[in-house]
Amino acid sequence: MSKKKVADIIVETLHEAGVQRCYGIVGDTLNHITDAIRRSEIDWVHMRHEEAGAMAAGGEALLTGRLTACAGTCGPGSLHFVNGLFEAHRNRAPVVLIATQVATAEIGMDFPQEVDLKAIYDTCSHFCAYVHSPAQARRVTALAAQAALNRLGVAVIIVPGDISQAEVDEGLPFRAHRPQPVLRPSDVELSTMARMINAGKRVTLYAGSGCEGAEREIVALAKKIKAPVAHTSRAKDFIEPDNPYNVGMTGIIGVASGFRAIDACDTLLLLGADFAWSQFYPHEAKLIQVDSDATHLGRRHPVDLGVVGHVRETLQALLPLLDEREDHAFLRNSLKHREQTMSQLADEERPAADGLIHPQYLTHLVDRHADDDAIFTADGGSPMVWVLRHIRSNGRRRTLTSLVHGTMANAMPSALGIKKALPARQVISLSGDGGLAMLLGDLLTAVQEHIPIKVIVYNNSSLGFVEMEQKVEGLLDTYTELQNPDFAKLAEVIGFYSRRVEHADTLEEAVRDVLSHPGPALLDVKVNRYELVMPPKIEPGQVLHTALYSAKAILSGHGQDVEKLLRNNFVD
Repeated sequence: MSKKKVADIIVETLHEAGVQRCYGIVGDTLNHITDAIRRSEIDWVHMRHEEAGAMAAGGEALLTGRLTACAGTCGPGSLHFVNGLFEAHRNRAPVVLIATQVATAEIGMDFPQEVDLKAIYDTCSHFCAYVHSPAQARRVTALAAQAALNRLGVAVIIVPGDISQAEVDEGLPFRAHRPQPVLRPSDVELSTMARMINAGKRVTLYAGSGCEGAEREIVALAKKIKAPVAHTSRAKDFIEPDNPYNVGMTGIIGVASGFRAIDACDTLLLLGADFAWSQFYPHEAKLIQVDSDATHLGRRHPVDLGVVGHVRETLQALLPLLDEREDHAFLRNSLKHREQTMSQLADEERPAADGLIHPQYLTHLVDRHADDDAIFTADGGSPMVWVLRHIRSNGRRRTLTSLVHGTMANAMPSALGIKKALPARQVISLSGDGGLAMLLGDLLTAVQEHIPIKVIVYNNSSLGFVEMEQKVEGLLDTYTELQNPDFAKLAEVIGFYSRRVEHADTLEEAVRDVLSHPGPALLDVKVNRYELVMPPKIEPGQVLHTALYSAKAILSGHGQDVEKLLRNNFVD
């Protein structure tokens, strides 16, 4: 039997599992792996920071469904991936990390750059294992790929440097499998679901990201039982298009019509939704939950019936058991409320008379001039809110934000990976100034790797979402000030085409110009610092705390800030 280097076996097995790209930074214990990649059909994407590499890999994996790799050196190299891998894992993106380690003889000896990677990556992966001997390489790699693809998340292969360069017999032909089972509740459970839904007078469907691929069935169900369809933020791309029953998102970054449809129902059908905030569930309603993972049933809020199944197959089996509903009143009222909400959102998108740039107006212009199949990434914080509220979904566009992990700096690196994987699609990063600054170095990756992403910077010279949180809690905004450079000049030095806009009158032309540029391009926009993210329902405590902030600000000499806050958010 012929012998192969372990590094070649790992790379070969990952390529067979579907890996097309590997993101990382080369060095010492990784050198034999990268040499194997050089000789393989996998492309190496040279990043400037490993965290950005993991986010790029996660963006590619989530948008394509393909297994995507990243790789790092021992110690700090592999350790730098951790936040990006948490992001990928919580997004359920199939990513595999090749984390190289010091030589086997030095493990456990507190050797320079030695880190207990398994103890760390066990917390953000479905699979994390050492290659303890050369003979294990193919099996460990195949199992890692199989775990990432089927459980949807991260898998980690830890490879000591001396093992990666060892030669070994090829051994048994282990490979990753990706079966496609059909999963639905039992007939008895389906009958119980139908009975509960038929008994409801005001039924609302609440769709989560698990509804991807079940769009037609959800519309058919809503039509038959005359139910409004609310959705989580992560379900936006699948539920909004071609859905006359859609009433929007709920939650703190949701909209009033989505909140009301859930709050006013007497029966709520949770479909592939694992929405975490219990205060946004109805207080006096029957809850039915459908999820492919039994451990998710009732973990956010008590449910009256929890069943295991894929949403599409479950609804296909459930629809014939349901009565055709004649009463349209609840649906009609919910859709009327949706019209009012959409009118309010459109009003927020208008340009200000004094030239001030509201972030909603900026997002509206990006939405208007972006391609019909554009992909939008948004930093955690206020850019995430503006994307979810003001970017239109049409069935071809996609959005990606950090909704579960809630990290800063996710947008630009994710855009790099998505554009690398889908070069024909327009990919637009809606970046906060704080988020962009955090991983600014990987703008160089866009130039070096010829990745023509578009970056729109929401420049409000602050950690805006944190500042809003502090104000709502009645605190003075503290340590949120950002002294920013001119991002347009900085990007130009790096090699981007760039522009800066500070007045609304010139914004639309600049948006068109930057989005149509053939190479990497950045638009630095000075937006209103005092914009509040208004939740769908204002709680009395929030009003009290905001008033408390106002009193504190005035007493501490920040009265002008209070005036601007009121004028920009509450005075027409």
